[in-house]
Amino acid sequence: MENNKPKVYFTDFHTIANGDGTARKLQKLIRAAGIGSIDMEGKFVAIKMHFGELGNMSFLRPNYARAVVDVVKELGGRPFLTDCATMYPGSRKNALDHLYCAWENGFTPLTVGCPIIIGDGLKGTDDIDVPVNGGEYVKEAHIGRAVMDADVFISLTHFKGHECAGFGGTIKNIGMGCGSRAGKKDMHSSGKAQIDPDLCHGCRACLKECANGGLVFDAQARKMTISSRCVGCGRCLGACNFDAISFAENNANEMLCRRIAEYTKAVVDGRPAFHISLVLDVSPNCDCHAENDVPIIPDVGMFASFDPVALDWACVDACQKMPPLPGGQLYNNIHSEGFHDHHDHFKNSNPSIEWRACLEQAEKIGLGQREYELVDLSVK
Repeated sequence: MENNKPKVYFTDFHTIANGDGTARKLQKLIRAAGIGSIDMEGKFVAIKMHFGELGNMSFLRPNYARAVVDVVKELGGRPFLTDCATMYPGSRKNALDHLYCAWENGFTPLTVGCPIIIGDGLKGTDDIDVPVNGGEYVKEAHIGRAVMDADVFISLTHFKGHECAGFGGTIKNIGMGCGSRAGKKDMHSSGKAQIDPDLCHGCRACLKECANGGLVFDAQARKMTISSRCVGCGRCLGACNFDAISFAENNANEMLCRRIAEYTKAVVDGRPAFHISLVLDVSPNCDCHAENDVPIIPDVGMFASFDPVALDWACVDACQKMPPLPGGQLYNNIHSEGFHDHHDHFKNSNPSIEWRACLEQAEKIGLGQREYELVDLSVK
C-alpha cells in the first residue's frame, strides 16, 4: 500500500573531529529532503527568517542562512533574505532600523552571501492583498510585496517557545513574519486605532494613508484624532514615525493562531515552497524580545520538509520527548506551588496559549497534514 504521508527529514547537531560541521549537515539535510527538485534557474528566491531583536541572542546564527543561500545559488537561484516590519515599536519597525538591527546581529551580504530585503518596504506599508483560498477568518492577507514577488519561497525557522502562539515554528515564521504592519495588526487585533497625544507630533503623515476618513486633525491642539469612521485597517500604523499610533492586541490566542495559519496559506499558495526548521536554543518566548531566557529543553536537531504542517508537528513531537532543562521557565513552572500539568511542554511553559488551533486550522484549509514519515539522517 502506497504511503502518502509527507516526509520530514531530520538530522541532529552531533559533529565529529574532521567531519561535517552543522552548516554542512544542514546542506546535506535539505538536499536529501529534495530542495534540488525545485526549478530555481534564474528565479528570485525569498528566504524568510527572523534576524532577531537587538538584545536577543537566541536567533539563528548567520552561518545557517549562508548554508541555505549557497545551496540555492548552486541550483541557479537568485536568493535574498527577507522579513517584514514589526507591528510594535522596536528595532525592526521600519526598513532602516530593521537593516541596522540585522547588520548588528551579523546578517550582512558579506556574511550570508546575498542581499537582505525588508519585504514590506521602508515603512511597512508596501504590501499586497493576497486572497486566502479556503480562508475562514481571513479573506485577503496583507503580505509584504517583495515576499510575494519572489518566484520561490523558502522558510528558515528558529523553532522556539512563544508567549502567544505557544511556539514559534514554520507556520508562525511565515504567517506572522510575512505580514506587513497592517497584516500583523489584522492577525493581532480586530479593533480600531488609538493615538497617544503625548507622542503625536501633528505631522499628518498618517492622514495620507487613511482611505476611510478614520483620521481627523485637531487644528487647535495640532494633534491627530480617531473618528467613528475608522475601520481598523492598520495602514496608518506604518506611516507614523513617532510610535503614536497603536492597536490593542486583543484577539484571543486561539483566533490569533488560526489567522496565522491562513496568512501562511496566502504566502505559499501557487508557487514552489520549501521549509527548514532548527530546534535549538529553545527559549520560552519569541526572538522579537530584546532579551532571551535560558532554553526550556535541550537542543534537538534540524528538520526539513515540503509540508509546513507536518514539519511543525514533527518539531513539536520531538520537543515533547525532551526533558525540561533545570533553571528554565518550563522547569520552574513545573516545580512551582500549585502547578497544573497539561502534559505539554509549551502549555506548561506558557499556560495561556492554544498552539493546536494553528495546526488544526492549517490542516483544515489544506496547507498540509499532521501525519508524517520521519526520515532520520543522523549517524547512529
